[in-house]
Amino acid sequence: MPDLKRGVRHPAGIGVSSLGVLQRGVARSNAIFADKELSQHVSVTIYMNNTRRTLVWLACTYAMLGQPATTVLAAADREAAPSNKNLPNKVTDNPLLNSRFLLFGSKIRRTQTLRWIERHKRTDMIAPLIYSLRYLRPALRQEVADTLRKVAGKDLGDSWFKWKQWQQANPQITPFPQFDVYLSALFGNMDPGFKDFIYPRMKHTIRLEEIVWGGVSARDGIPPIDYPTLISAKQATYLSDGESVFGVVINGDVRAYPYRIMDWHEMLNDTVGGQPVSLAYCTLCGSGILFKTDQRGTAPHFQFGSSGLLYRSNKLMFDRGTNSLWNQFTGQPVVGTLAESDIRLETLPLVTTTWGKWRAQHPDTKVLDVNTGFERDYEPGKPYGKYFNSRALMFPTLTKDRQLKQKSEVFGLRLSGFNRAWPLKSFRGGRVINDQVGVLKVVLIGKESTRTVRAYRRGEYSFSNDTSNEKIVYSNDEAWQITESQLIGPRGEKLSRLPGHLAYWFAWHNYFGGDTLSKVL
Repeated sequence: MPDLKRGVRHPAGIGVSSLGVLQRGVARSNAIFADKELSQHVSVTIYMNNTRRTLVWLACTYAMLGQPATTVLAAADREAAPSNKNLPNKVTDNPLLNSRFLLFGSKIRRTQTLRWIERHKRTDMIAPLIYSLRYLRPALRQEVADTLRKVAGKDLGDSWFKWKQWQQANPQITPFPQFDVYLSALFGNMDPGFKDFIYPRMKHTIRLEEIVWGGVSARDGIPPIDYPTLISAKQATYLSDGESVFGVVINGDVRAYPYRIMDWHEMLNDTVGGQPVSLAYCTLCGSGILFKTDQRGTAPHFQFGSSGLLYRSNKLMFDRGTNSLWNQFTGQPVVGTLAESDIRLETLPLVTTTWGKWRAQHPDTKVLDVNTGFERDYEPGKPYGKYFNSRALMFPTLTKDRQLKQKSEVFGLRLSGFNRAWPLKSFRGGRVINDQVGVLKVVLIGKESTRTVRAYRRGEYSFSNDTSNEKIVYSNDEAWQITESQLIGPRGEKLSRLPGHLAYWFAWHNYFGGDTLSKVL
């Protein structure tokens, strides 16, 4: 169990201190957050004492994954009367008011609301029904599930996870007009800070009904690392050679950001070689992306944090200037002031490799100091090891494409609207792949065992590897030197590096489709 006195948050999403604010909105003797399909990874039980208005943690899994938590206190089955004095006295024809009964009303009022939804075939109430499945205790879910079956014409039981997937597959079913008000109130009851991101009449380019709570408090429930302390390779005695790091080189400035630290923080704002950047790492979808954060027309440059909200099992980050929510995977603002703008963050080259390989190639590298100023157990794989080794997802999203397993790793390139991904397993044993993305001919040089892939323009050249020397490739029996920024030919020819990143297949497929998987394997 986390240390409640110190407010330590669950690394993968369940925030200890953040749940305390639920007492503002949940006025029942017992509420259970036991998402069966939260990949059977998370079970949280909380108990509400209406008189003292105290919220007590009973149980939660410490790593998100692999096993449900053990309930340590028997829950009362009898539901108390709601304490919210602002609820109307009866069911109305107002969907916004009625949506509140689903979570905050008495049992009788909830039943009356469900009958109203069924009688009028209110498909615009499906979204709040699905949210209710996540937050109601198990004994109360079946009645909601029955209403969903009657209104949606689909029987998925009381599985919030499966209903969210169904919702994603049915964009034609939209919520009632004031759904943004409902969602702001729902998330605001968890943490008032969420109202900085979700509020009435906000701009948005994604479906609001697909936004879900990730389990942490708003505004850096998972705290970012801002302009960190760096140490030399010799000083980094806490790292072992086989550990994974993100490697970055910009204008001769060489940096390594270890996974064991980034697993806990997920966002890093830094300046490398004079270039402001953010390393946005979504542990849920396995993607670390290096974004250039100074954009034309924006001053100062963007700085990002984690919002605590998710979209299709991908983190929504926010910029500190406008509190707009951004899709971590696409680098675009999707909710708030900047939504509907043409802003899209430029990506920069980033590589995943082992510390031993990176240090050997770049002995002058600087690396994150393990003394970050935060109290965390920075042992490798500590927060997410079970999730990384599990086939299951933690949060719902569609995963119908079966070309690869949903959590198979791919290396992806996004080039002027042309997207292409290659399975990491294609680089088993070390391999060079010559391919084409749109009109651009590319060469990829990778090794599965270290999870390392670098991509370059190749012009009219074709390349092959030298298994005895990882620093060169060959074209027409002539050696080319591999560097972080370019391939350098025997007569000084230069082919520039292209920005790419690793990701789980489910995430790549969700945003770019299954037809983007390369057939050159």
